[in-house]
Amino acid sequence: MHTKELKWTIFLITVVGNFLGMFDSTTVNLALYAMSTDLGVSLSQIQWVVIAYMLILTVLLPFFGKLGDILPKNKLYATGFSLFALGSFLNFTAQNFYLLVFYRCIEALGASIMISNAPAIIASIFKSERRGKALGLNGCVVAIGGLSGPALSGIIINFFGWHAIFLPSIPIALAGAYYAYKLLPSHVQHKGTFKFDYLGFAYFTVGIFALLLAISEGHVWGWTSLKIIFLGFITLVFGTLFYLRDHHINYPMINFKLFEIREFTFGNLAIMTSYMAMFTNSVLLPFYLQEILLYSPMKTGLVVLSYALVLSMTAPFAGRYAGRHGSKNITLFGAAIYVLSLLMFITFNEETSTLLIVLVSGFMGIGNGLFQSPSNNAILSNVPKPELGVASGILALSRNVGNILGVAITITLFASFKSHFLQANLLYNEAFLKSFHYTMGVGVLFAAACFTLAFLAYKNEKVLPRKQKSQNAAARSKKH
Repeated sequence: MHTKELKWTIFLITVVGNFLGMFDSTTVNLALYAMSTDLGVSLSQIQWVVIAYMLILTVLLPFFGKLGDILPKNKLYATGFSLFALGSFLNFTAQNFYLLVFYRCIEALGASIMISNAPAIIASIFKSERRGKALGLNGCVVAIGGLSGPALSGIIINFFGWHAIFLPSIPIALAGAYYAYKLLPSHVQHKGTFKFDYLGFAYFTVGIFALLLAISEGHVWGWTSLKIIFLGFITLVFGTLFYLRDHHINYPMINFKLFEIREFTFGNLAIMTSYMAMFTNSVLLPFYLQEILLYSPMKTGLVVLSYALVLSMTAPFAGRYAGRHGSKNITLFGAAIYVLSLLMFITFNEETSTLLIVLVSGFMGIGNGLFQSPSNNAILSNVPKPELGVASGILALSRNVGNILGVAITITLFASFKSHFLQANLLYNEAFLKSFHYTMGVGVLFAAACFTLAFLAYKNEKVLPRKQKSQNAAARSKKH
């Protein structure tokens, strides 16, 4: 197999892993009601099938990213596929709620390995323009995986029941494990004795788990409840312990010198706020379509699909453009489209046409396609090669934290606004639309923050010839 063909084959293997991880995180959403009825638990309990998966996946991203820097990628990625296949099979056999949640955690372990390492593998095998194109394609595959999950699961549940939604992933994951082991890079950048900070990892895991649990459940438990205050205390204590230990050990889990790189720090913050802006829309728009415009679930899915379709066409172009001309202008353009799109959503009412909704959703997809892949390219291009794995894990963590924050803040604000307007004796539709508009306004603020952070990240960017880029990357690797 030629080198070029091998690179794109490796790319295909990694994006399949990424696709499965994101696809499975959303297929379950449509099955929650059927699961709760079949297993005899409440809807609030069955939410833990989603929460447990997202928490385990997100908490372990930097850890598995670090392992990607010190272990052979073929063995690690094959393990991710294998755990995912095992978890999917066990989910298919689950006969009670507690086993289902436990099996989802096994599945999340595999997904975390794959999602944390995919960008690093892609960045390590492609250079310049092709790296941008590959990361762009990876970004659109991830988005399509997340957005296509509910549509496919609805069809499967209708004909075969909720257990069957886990079956399609099993043969794909098993094939992925085989080809990952055979074809992915097996060499290790770091030679010598294996060293890992297990105590630091324990501190990090407890701290980030407490933080994400508080964010996920704050709108249910109450943001001033004792549970949330306690979780906040745990986050502060263990976060401090992790930070102090990481600064006094020769082999830290996360090299905090990475945060001295402007593009890395502000780029990750921009990624996080972009997801907060996007999820303001992705959470509220389906409710608006079904409750105000009375669309069926199928019609709602088709309308929202315009976002993914436009994104899939835009992201590869944006990645290729960033590889040639730099990331600054195109990411700022993408972030500006976030702002404009959310401002357009604020104008929606009971008379808004389907065509306009499809056009604005597609416009938002253009913004995401222009922003995400150039941002990923810029962040990973400015990181020393030996740190690509942990940087990739932190990048994935930023995306997921933005996801969780966006959902939590949106649900909390929307519910508070709606309760206030209903108590003021507004009709339901009027109260809903006012709440929808106000919450989308907060999404505009997230988008504006994304634009500002992207400007700070890439304001000093200089587009260098390929040879100069390679020399700079090599020098940065030696420095670290």
